[in-house]
Parts: sequence; structure tokens; C-alpha cells
Amino acid sequence: MTELGPTELGSAIEPEVTRFVPFLKWAGGKRWLVTSHAHLLPKTFNTYIEPFVGAGSVYFHLQPDRALLGDANSELIATYKAIQSDWQGLVNSLKYRERRHREDADTYYYWLRGQAPEELTQRASRLIYLNRTCFNGIYRVNREGQFNVPRGTKNKVLIETDDFAGMSRLLQGAELLAGDFEDLVDRAEDGDLVFADPPYTVLHNYNGFLKYNEILFSWADQQRLAQALQRAARRGAQVFCTNANHQSVRSLYDQPEFKLEVVSRYSHISASSASRKYFEELIIRANI
Repeated sequence: MTELGPTELGSAIEPEVTRFVPFLKWAGGKRWLVTSHAHLLPKTFNTYIEPFVGAGSVYFHLQPDRALLGDANSELIATYKAIQSDWQGLVNSLKYRERRHREDADTYYYWLRGQAPEELTQRASRLIYLNRTCFNGIYRVNREGQFNVPRGTKNKVLIETDDFAGMSRLLQGAELLAGDFEDLVDRAEDGDLVFADPPYTVLHNYNGFLKYNEILFSWADQQRLAQALQRAARRGAQVFCTNANHQSVRSLYDQPEFKLEVVSRYSHISASSASRKYFEELIIRANI
């Protein structure tokens, strides 16, 4: 990775700086946003706040000097903390897991899937290993919080785009918190940027994927998020939220503080390439 030159506090980096490729495949990831609609993202801001960090596509694209990153998934936040504090130990653990996987993929995958390590680096390498070798890169847990996706066909645990050393340097400027989104959004102040990408739950929708999201993120949570973002906008924070383009969601943000825009993206969430298609998404920005 090239050396970073001086940047404006919290601002997006210059185009010539090497870009990171997110290390996870995550449902609802925003690679499409930074690929096709990066021009919509703010260029300057103070602290970057992302309460649903997921694979971190926007964070790794903007590379802010100061960040507050959160997620309800404690295993995910533990993974970011491991990269932040001991990326070399993480790489060594992933190398070990790759050797074990090559020896007997089925036995090792299902054994590790049933484990719950407590040490930070081991938790992180388990999540990355499962994400890269499970079916279709899906992260899904049952009602007891246990990862339950079967093994897929991919066998590579370390890949060419991995830059854990560079990510670790970037994450030195980040505070990482596992927990509810509202606590993070409420910390946004004048000049900060809040990027919110919640699970796409809509009112009165019986689509299977969105019904699953309702378990993770209820309609009441959608309402709570809209109210928290409205408060942040009133404090002078820049708000950028992606959400489902559905009338029930649009009605939540039909407020003077926001402007709405519809964009298209290509969906990769399907086992069959024939059933993957373009979807409309809603972008909500602070009207400042």
C-alpha cells in the first residue's frame, strides 16, 4: 500500500491512494455504492460514524482519519478489533486454518463452526474462515445466535486482495463498539458524517429475506433510526443513509431535514446467477 500524504481532517483520501478491498462478503454490502455512486458521498467531514459497519465498504473507501464504527454483531466487531490490534497474529491463524481445511475440509469446517473461541484473534480468524468457505458467503445465525450456514465450494482462506497490515493502520484512528445503533448516532456532532446502512426491513412485507431481517432489525428499529438520524441532522451532522425504496420507508424520512434519491444496484444475493437482478435503493441525505 502506498504511503498516505497529509489529508484534510476526516476527509476522503485522494484517488491515487491504493484502495482497500473489504475482507468480508456481507449481505447488504455497499461495494455497489462505492463503485457506481461514490460521487454522492460527502468529501469533507470531521468524525466518520457508521453504526452498521458490516463489511465496511464505505469506510474503507473514504479512509477517514477519525471514525466511530459499530455493529450489533459482536463477533464482527471482535474481528475488526483483532485486525486493529494484532493483524499479524490474525494472518498466522488464518494460515493455520487454511492448512487444516486443505487436509479435510468437511471435518474441519463443521468442527470449527460448532466452536466458540474466546480469544480475540481466534474469534476473528474463525469468522473470516467461515465467511470465505461457507455457502455463498452468507452470514446467518439461528435464534440461539449460532452460525448455521453449510460449507460451500470455495477453499481459499487467505486471498490476494488481503491487506490486513494497511487496514490495521487505518483502524488505529477508529473506536470500535458492539451494540445498538442509536448510541452511536447520538454521538454525532456538527460537521460529523453518519453513514447508516441498516437491514432492509419494511412495513407489511412478506418477502422471505426481508422477513428474516425483521428478526434482526424490526420496523420499530427502523422508526428509531429515522428519529435518531433526524436528531443528528438537526445538530448539524451530515447524514447519508441507504435503505429499501419502499413507501413505508420513504414516509419515515418525509421530513424537512432530508432529501431522498432513488438509485439502482445489482443484487448478488442469490444462489442462481439467473435470478440476480437490478434493484432500486433509497438514499437519504441530510438537507443541509
